[in-house]
Amino acid sequence: MYKVVFPLISLILTAACGTSVPADGLVFDPSSGKEGSIELPTGETVNYTAYEKLYFVTNVEDPTYQYMNVYVPEGATQRTPIFLRTYVGGYMASEAAAPQASDASGRALAEGYVVAIPGSRGRNSKVGETWTGRAPAAILDLKAAIRYLRHFDRQMPGDAERIITDGTSAGGAMSALMGATGNYPDYEPLLDAMGAAKERDDVFASVCFCPIIDLEHADMAYEWLFKDTDSRLAGSEEQQKVSAELAAQFPAYLAGLNLHKPDGTPLTGDNFLDYIKELLIASAQKAKDAGADISADLGFKFNSESRGRFAAPINGGMPQGMNGSNRPMMRMGGGRVGEYIIDLDMPTYLNYVVSTQPLKGVPSFDSKGVLGSRASGENEEFGDAAGKAVNFTEYSASLTGESLTEEIQRNVFLMNPMNFVGNSKATNAPHWYVRHGARDRDTAFPVPVVFATKLQNAGLEDVDFLLAWNRPHSGDYALDEVFDWIRQITSR
Repeated sequence: MYKVVFPLISLILTAACGTSVPADGLVFDPSSGKEGSIELPTGETVNYTAYEKLYFVTNVEDPTYQYMNVYVPEGATQRTPIFLRTYVGGYMASEAAAPQASDASGRALAEGYVVAIPGSRGRNSKVGETWTGRAPAAILDLKAAIRYLRHFDRQMPGDAERIITDGTSAGGAMSALMGATGNYPDYEPLLDAMGAAKERDDVFASVCFCPIIDLEHADMAYEWLFKDTDSRLAGSEEQQKVSAELAAQFPAYLAGLNLHKPDGTPLTGDNFLDYIKELLIASAQKAKDAGADISADLGFKFNSESRGRFAAPINGGMPQGMNGSNRPMMRMGGGRVGEYIIDLDMPTYLNYVVSTQPLKGVPSFDSKGVLGSRASGENEEFGDAAGKAVNFTEYSASLTGESLTEEIQRNVFLMNPMNFVGNSKATNAPHWYVRHGARDRDTAFPVPVVFATKLQNAGLEDVDFLLAWNRPHSGDYALDEVFDWIRQITSR
């Protein structure tokens, strides 16, 4: 494992750029709340008390982002769960917002939960000539917000021991990081420099929609899955060469993770595509049982007879064992008659996915300078305070002549939740709800499948994962299901 080093200069710069306030500057005034309401799409009106502009660090480097808004619905108590929604997208800065009627924040208020919406710096945030939000600033801000909630837990309605995080895309990555990195000591010096509360920062549960994670291995996973699609084969000879080289690295990475399926079978480069196929079939069958029209043109094969196959589990997540319980799956057959999916031609299906939205370039994430490509948002995320974008993988750096400094390697390590799942120094959230669309190409299927499998293999209490049928890159869908899940885990 990479040894994390914190250069002293970065801590000095953080302190020098910040707006100095007293060491005891973290405040919460229970009498400062303002009454408000939100009208939901159903016509229901939810009344709340709003506590806004709650700065969660004493050394405020960027006052546009480093605060949080908290909304307390009528009837909330000290035991009410806290729903923490981040609006991070594209690893960019995110201002603290008000609850939105159309997404999970508004629904959480309607369910009676306290809603916290922190801002956070991102790759595009800037104060003067200093880029303030390059990695790992966003997760540091969010961890500081969690510590603030715990610091004022007795004064503020809501239970800081039952924080549920939610985010989509890069926000899904932030939700995954909040869930995986609880109390990990290597963040402590940076949080201290910011003036974060000296509290724990682990959370109770994480909801992660299409998380863009494991960035140092995302390029190889992308090419391993998509290199033989018509789109990739139509690329230039140079692109196909880079694609093949990246794809060839993925099996070794997978082998090094020592993951296994719910039945104990080791996952390898030889059987991993078949496992993804199983998950896609389970997702499509679940949708078909609910009335969806699944076309054979996508590569599916059907049998109208009862075959005794297994469908997705009744809670909507992984096959048996992946949801962290011993509850049996619903058996197909045994009296049920209908049309069942018995196979999927993966090349046909992957070409369908590609037809719905063009693939990313080669490489898809660490693209800066490779084959003349421009820097990606992720290259900017790992850039420096002067605004420079950088390569962050050994492969791309080798092609561009760049070097991966200790600081870049440190930041890559701190931004990948995979490094912390099952890590004895981290407090992992016990409950996980992870969704990735079954036609989402913003990162390849192996990335969320590997993440969910590692969560399950770590023996966590509850891992509910699904490649959601026919969903593109999106989040906060199937909210009835999400909040049914939240009710279950908070009522135990």
